[in-house]
Amino acid sequence: MRTLADRIRHVIAYEIIAMLVVVPVGSAVFGTQMLDMGVVGIVGATIATLWNFAFNYVFDLGMQQACGTTEKRGLQRLLHGVLFEGGLTLILLPFLSWYLGITVLQALAMHISFAIFYFGYTLVFNWAYDRVFPLPEWQDANA
Repeated sequence: MRTLADRIRHVIAYEIIAMLVVVPVGSAVFGTQMLDMGVVGIVGATIATLWNFAFNYVFDLGMQQACGTTEKRGLQRLLHGVLFEGGLTLILLPFLSWYLGITVLQALAMHISFAIFYFGYTLVFNWAYDRVFPLPEWQDANA
């Protein structure tokens, strides 16, 4: 398992690299000022992190109450993902629309674009992170 220090390094690297991509690319793609896209990126990442913490806590409480365990299987994982993304969308859309002065439909298109980017980015980042910072037990297993 990764240490707390390693997890902190992971989160910081993940967010910094994401901002280095999201701000200039998002600004170019959506025709917004870099400062505005930077604010959107920082606020969005902060909201997503807080939502992740709160949502997972409440979801696990519900799972424990309803099922007697927090272990998620296929359908529960699907429900978890859909509810998480749906909730995050509902939270972020008003902010995106208000801050950028765009319609809710334009904010939805932007949010979907971000979600697609972050899905691919997360896969690539975590793969690369695991290669750069492998755990000792992985090295022993491959020896």
